[in-house]
Amino acid sequence: MIDIRGLAYVVTETTDIARWKTFAEGVLGMMTSPAPGGGLYVKMDERQFRFIVQPGARDAYVASGWEVLDQRAFEAGLATLKASNTAFELADAAACRARWVQQLASFTDPAGNRHELIWGFQSDFVHFASPAGVRRFVTGPIGMGHTVLPAPNFDETTRFVREVMGFGLSDIFNFRPAGEDGPALPIHFFHCNNGRHHSLALAGFPVEAGCVHVMVEVESLPDVGRAMDRMREHQVQQTATLGQHTNDRMTSFYMRSPSNFEIEFGFGGAVLDWQQHIVHEFTKVSLWGHDFSVGNATRG
Repeated sequence: MIDIRGLAYVVTETTDIARWKTFAEGVLGMMTSPAPGGGLYVKMDERQFRFIVQPGARDAYVASGWEVLDQRAFEAGLATLKASNTAFELADAAACRARWVQQLASFTDPAGNRHELIWGFQSDFVHFASPAGVRRFVTGPIGMGHTVLPAPNFDETTRFVREVMGFGLSDIFNFRPAGEDGPALPIHFFHCNNGRHHSLALAGFPVEAGCVHVMVEVESLPDVGRAMDRMREHQVQQTATLGQHTNDRMTSFYMRSPSNFEIEFGFGGAVLDWQQHIVHEFTKVSLWGHDFSVGNATRG
């Protein structure tokens, strides 16, 4: 299995780079800089970027970047992909420069989600200074946050992320869009080699934008509240009210990104000891709040 240490970055596509720049700086409170090919780097800590936004013909999620410890772990990851008969492509020098990494291999899971395996990030360690006054985003050894991806062929995809990508199951939710008596759509939450409750989740239904949501975390509730104010000021669509999740204890709200997937903006997420954690099924998404009817969204 691949020894993934965290979600390093996400890649998105947009028909409107200027709109993404305004959203990143003015709403998320992140820094931006130009990326190759007319794209945009979005910075939220000491690394060069955590989002890379590419110009394109659609507004959608493109790929998830997963980090391993070093070159040895990267080579072991390639061996795992080969042993599982998973096709992958090694990036050339130009693509590695664009991602600011030593090496990169891309592959897709059985649901068609694109993943990029990387090691050796490059950074000039320029101080992060939020244009909106966000003091700090929670990243470091637990990665930039989490991503929730569609997996209509659910069993095959969950088996792949566990047996090939090396994720462990954190917990389970069965979403019933028609109420308690409706058919269940599974959402499983997965952790990698860090303490974040989940770095990846898979949802057993298709999503046109290619992603359900990406979560970013700040260190205080006032930073969450101020982000809600900025969302309203910039007339960004809110897709869930403020609330606290049952599984990862994150206090957060949701809004629509310019690439049509949601951004969960929160604080206080659980960091767990996996030797003590007991896998369970939770039957309620939130302890309080999180009214998803404001955006007709489904999130965990």
